[in-house]
Order: sequence, then C-alpha cells, then structure tokens
Amino acid sequence: MSELDLCYLPATEAIARFKARRLSPVELMRAVIARAEAVEPQINAFTIRHFDRALEQARKAEARYMKTDGRPRPLEGLPVAIKDETTIAGDRTTFGSLIFKDNIDRETAPPAERILRAGGIVHARSTAPEFSCAPITRSRLWGVTRTPWNLDYSSGGSSGGAGAALAAGSTTLANGSDIGGSIRIPASACGVVGFKPPYGRNPDGPPFNLDWYNHSGPMARTVADCALLQNVLSGPHPADIATIRPKLRIPARLDGGVKGWRIACSIDLGYIPVDPEVERNTRGAVEVFRDLGATVEEIDLGWTRAVRDAAWAHLGGLFGAWVAKLLPAHRSEMTDYALEFAARGQRVTMADFLAAMEVEAAMYGALAAVFRTHDLLICPTLAVPSVNADQDLTDPDFAVNGVKIDAYLDWCMTYPFNMLSRCPVMSVPSGFAGNGVPTGLQIVGRPFDDVGVFRAAAAFERARPWLDTPARRPRL
Repeated sequence: MSELDLCYLPATEAIARFKARRLSPVELMRAVIARAEAVEPQINAFTIRHFDRALEQARKAEARYMKTDGRPRPLEGLPVAIKDETTIAGDRTTFGSLIFKDNIDRETAPPAERILRAGGIVHARSTAPEFSCAPITRSRLWGVTRTPWNLDYSSGGSSGGAGAALAAGSTTLANGSDIGGSIRIPASACGVVGFKPPYGRNPDGPPFNLDWYNHSGPMARTVADCALLQNVLSGPHPADIATIRPKLRIPARLDGGVKGWRIACSIDLGYIPVDPEVERNTRGAVEVFRDLGATVEEIDLGWTRAVRDAAWAHLGGLFGAWVAKLLPAHRSEMTDYALEFAARGQRVTMADFLAAMEVEAAMYGALAAVFRTHDLLICPTLAVPSVNADQDLTDPDFAVNGVKIDAYLDWCMTYPFNMLSRCPVMSVPSGFAGNGVPTGLQIVGRPFDDVGVFRAAAAFERARPWLDTPARRPRL
C-alpha cells in the first residue's frame, strides 16, 4: 500500500490492521503528517499542529497493540483533527479570532474529552471561521480554507478545515459542530460524510449545549467511519444536562438496505432557488434509491421564506448576542461577517424569537405528516456546489438562477434541520458540478432515528462509493 493510499485508509480498516499487526499507528501517522505538510500550503485546513506530540502518542498506541493482553480503545492510534473551537485543557484554541489568538484552554470540552479517552490522537486543529459563525472558512487570523477539489472555492464552514483535511487525506477522522449546518456544509463542499445527530444525543460545553440548534458530531470519509466516531461521541454526559439516555449505538453492520422503504424528496424545500447541477445530482440520487428498491416520491412541504427569517431570529437572538458582547472592546479585531452576525443579532426581539418558535412548530407539523407515510426525506445539502473561497457574505448581488438571495445563509439548505433539531441528518456526496466541486445530499430521518439514516447512507455509499480509489480523489 502506497503512502497516499494509507492517507485515505478508512478508520475502520486501519483499526483492523492495527489489531492484526499489519499496520502500525506510527506508519499511519507519518503518512498523514507528510500528506498534511504537502497539501497545507494549498488548502490551509489546519491552524495549530501537534505533529511531534502525535508521533510520540502513536508510538505508545503501537505498544498497546503489541501487548497480547492489550485492550485497545475504539480510536486507538487514529489521527483525529479537532476543530479550533473545541477546547482541550492546556492547549491553544483560538476560535478563529484575533481576540483569542493566545488563549490557552482550562477545560476540555466533552467532544474532545471523549475522542482522547477513546485513544484518538490529535495531530492538528482544523480551521474554522471566527467564532464558527459563518458558512465559509476564512479568518483574519488564519486566512482562507479551500476545498481540495477546486482551490478557487470554499471548503464551506464552519467545520471547513475538517472537511478539507478529510478530502485531502491529511486526517483520518475529524470532529465538527453544527448550529446552522456547520458539519454538513463542508461535508458537501468537500465530498465527505457529515452527521448532525439529534439534539441531546452528543454532549457539548456550555452555554450552547443548551441551544437546541447546536449539535456536535462526526465527520469522516465513509459512513462506517462516521458511525465509529459517532459511537465514541454519543451518550449522556455528567456535565451536559441536555444529553439523553440511554446511549444509542450505531450497529457495526449497516447492510440491511432500503428495499421497500418509502422516501420523500424535496429539491428546493419549497422556497430555495437551486443550481441546475445540484438539482441534476439530487435527481440522480433519487434514481439510485429507486434502483435499491425504495419508492421515492417528490413532495411539497409548504415551507416558505418565513423559515429563513425564523432561523435568523433564533441564531441572531442567541449566538449573535454572544458575538455582540465582544463588540465594545474588540470591534476592530473582528471579521466583517462576525460584525454582520452581531448586528443581525442586535435587531432581534423576544417577540421575534417567539414567532420563530411558532414557525418551527408549523414546519414540523408539515414534516411529521410526511413521516407518517415515509421513512426518510432527502434533499440537497447546498443550493450551489460551493461559493468563492473568499466570498463576501454581505454581497447584495449574490444570486442563484438569477434570483438574488442573502449571501450569508440562503444557499445553505441545512439550517431548517437545526430548527427541527431532533431529526438526525447526514450529508453524503451526490456527484460533481462542472467546476469540479462536489455536491451533497441530505438524508433526514424521523426524530431520533439515527440508525435509519446511517442504514440509508450506507446503502447509497455501496451503490455510489467515493474517495475509495485514486480516480475519485482530489488531484492536489
């Protein structure tokens, strides 16, 4: 196996090879680090690197696998990129901001805690926009992160470094966070897998663990790898009152298929203009599910632009208010989009917030009616393949199909499912656009039916594999 093939080795296969002593964690880590050093000047997916420390930890993992009585942990020896907003005690986390460029963490956030306890090795921190409040990844502190498929385009955000590193082969697994699509947006733009679990499934840190739009979750190159990391991240946590019990474990075997299932499809969620290439690839995904034995029906949810307005009321009223707290002392250090986000938040009233909750209730009323007769909903992840790497999110002329829309969020078809936060959602690659950038498909499950979403995604992956051969990888 070549060094590059090692960089794209699925996590599940790497663990199997470690256990059989046919691969050392040191070999894998060296390959991944070499790949990172080669591609980072082009994609800029990492902020802080811990390569020497990671190699030392890989040697210790190798020793554990060599013990005849050893009990390796679930992620023992795997390289994992941790988002530069997920704190690790004693390490530096900058939140993509000049304000926190020298911050040293005092506490380890639950997602990082669980990854470390499971034996994952943090070789690097993945880039994110300032405060993770944008659907692209660029910051004044760390620069612009690009999708490896076409360097003119964004990796998406806010977990953009995670998506880019996975697609480029410079990490094996990565964590992400998703408050409006921040796992699924980069999964789509980078051609990888991202899972937004139901609210309460995975723990997170305060105060946003109490915001039902907020989800921590796994990112990977395969559905099985996503399940591996999700099983590490999930379950009740003593520090997070919002987490639910009992812990749900995704089965290792997801080969049941979707024969006989009824799947609903919406191309535009009722109100979002969609790029023709995205629509073409979504309809191609519909045919894949039909070939797998499912019945797929296009439906009308009846959603309108009131959904977008309600999402902004929630995001601005909570997250925007948090960002706005920093304005008096740090306005000059903040990015253009963070200032815009804070400004939108300052315009939100409690009446707006209540009205948003009423919209959410009506939205789920429509979706619940669909789920009475269908097992899943599928739709695009993004209305466009991606946006320019340095996209101005306040651009008044941003348009899709000649229709001017808000450049900040309107091209993201992810945030409605943060509003319907108990629905599990996975983004998987659906194809490529003419510019070489991947497109994504969201698989939306009934509330708390994580296994159904994983099972459908695994069936789709078997029919449409990705990143498994050199021909299906970015040519960096």
